[in-house]
Amino acid sequence: MPVKPWPLVIMTAALTACGAAGSGSEDPKPVPSPVANLIHELQTQPPTNPPAYIASYEYEGRIVYYVPPRCCDIFSDLYDAAGQLTCHPDGGLTGHGDGRCADFLSQRTNETILWRTNQ
Repeated sequence: MPVKPWPLVIMTAALTACGAAGSGSEDPKPVPSPVANLIHELQTQPPTNPPAYIASYEYEGRIVYYVPPRCCDIFSDLYDAAGQLTCHPDGGLTGHGDGRCADFLSQRTNETILWRTNQ
């Protein structure tokens, strides 16, 4: 018995419409060039475990960029939109960062993962 294409066409159109409803509603946030440079730098390094990523957050009324600690006693990094290192929220010998932004992990909002290693 031949398969009629209409049910498949209707299902494909419905699934496409559902998927497209939320995908174009927001423009992606532009990534400042210092952050794009940091992403490029991380892409050229060997893979890490856990996988590296860069996320943007709102913190203290501004957009910041977080790079988590890669291993052991290494600090995480928090950058401002100009690419300036502002603090180390966590990591280091104690795991609590450098203390300059001790409330970052509890106060950050609106996470957007900008880049993640392909592992």
